[in-house]
Amino acid sequence: MFTGEIPIYQQLADRVAEDILAGTYPEETSVPSTNEYAVFYEISPITAAKGVNLLVEQGVLYKKRGVGMFVSPGAQEKLRARRRAQFAERHISPLVREARLLHIDRTELDDLISQEDSK
Repeated sequence: MFTGEIPIYQQLADRVAEDILAGTYPEETSVPSTNEYAVFYEISPITAAKGVNLLVEQGVLYKKRGVGMFVSPGAQEKLRARRRAQFAERHISPLVREARLLHIDRTELDDLISQEDSK
């Protein structure tokens, strides 16, 4: 379920974020409690709380006292913007650097991407 590469709380936060992006949890709807996440994923409630609180700190979730956690208005856009920036940093920048080293021009790079996309 969880890998050893990234802390479990971060992996939980990433999964909840993906669920929000996929529309599983629309804006202003509740998400499972930290105890529910702990039971479902067989992790410590403290670890689950740390993952959920990470999303609260990012402005993706908010707490309603005595009611639970809810998806913040604009959460999908915040998550999309963050993921796009990470995508560019992790994938596009190295791709462009390597293409330059290999003298692959923009047209050839576009062709390679199109070929991969059509698979």
